[in-house]
Amino acid sequence: MKKLSDFNRIKLLPMVTPIQSLTRLSDYLGGPQIYVKRDDLNFIGEGGNKLRKLEFHIGEAKARGANVIIATGALQSNLARVTAAVALSQGFGCELILKSKVRRYDDDYQYNGNVLLDKILDVRTYNVSSDADMLKTVRRLEDKLRDAGKKPYIIPFGASDALGSLGYVSCANEIADQMREMDLRFDYVVLPNGSSGTHAGLLAGFKALDVDIDIKGYSVLDNDSVTADNTLELARDTLKLLDSRAKIGSSDVLVDDRCLGDGYGIPTRRMIETVRLVAEKEGLFLDPVYGGKAFAGLVSGIKMGKYRRNQKILYLMTGGVPGLYAYRKEFYSGSH
Repeated sequence: MKKLSDFNRIKLLPMVTPIQSLTRLSDYLGGPQIYVKRDDLNFIGEGGNKLRKLEFHIGEAKARGANVIIATGALQSNLARVTAAVALSQGFGCELILKSKVRRYDDDYQYNGNVLLDKILDVRTYNVSSDADMLKTVRRLEDKLRDAGKKPYIIPFGASDALGSLGYVSCANEIADQMREMDLRFDYVVLPNGSSGTHAGLLAGFKALDVDIDIKGYSVLDNDSVTADNTLELARDTLKLLDSRAKIGSSDVLVDDRCLGDGYGIPTRRMIETVRLVAEKEGLFLDPVYGGKAFAGLVSGIKMGKYRRNQKILYLMTGGVPGLYAYRKEFYSGSH
């Protein structure tokens, strides 16, 4: 089996992200003990889970001699914002293609949050309609840059391919070490699942280590069957990239879409309530697109008795807080 050190990589996280206990929130919910893995911490570009994936993609871009990075996403994309910051800090140019995936046209969504940070970074941005063919759009930009003498490198959607998922194989290694150091065992790792790379990487990482932990993803992009299929395929591709003999079956992929609501980036009442609850009890801010919905799923599962009182749950806090500023009106409405 290959080691992570066998791949081209740049270090963007200068430390192991800490695990902390959410004692007040756990007591309030009266269920299992909840911990958080703080992958939201701001090491560069306002932080978040995309940094782990970009360690491998930007490392590969450097190895290939690229000098400009292309990234895509929704208008309020966390990946686009972090990729731009990392690319510039590593001496690359960066160009973003942002799709109007969420039908919101208020000023907060159009000009605040991640969009504002992209503007401050002063990278070239192309806004495309919701029905645009992103693959063709990316290829046209790639050709344009090559014609101009540039050497582009394309970050896949969400940085969620097998290479990017190695970032969460690394995270699985961290968590395994932290469990030994803390002398505890988690029954579940819970996280939001959008483009599936984070979930797939953790699943592949724990399987490669032969560590038995259930990974539960709350879908924020597609329904549970589509998300489960994508996660399974990507986890298997990640193990293949590692030359690992570990096996992953469909029963290993746990996905729940009950807190997705009407779709990606569309607020729900439970998301808003959960963001407020975690902030009030623990002083931690969840984002409205990923973490707020996933943690709402966790809270709902606890109330429904799907997690036992004596269990220990690790919630992977994936960042994305700048997105809160794009959803200002939801949190002003009915505020205390």
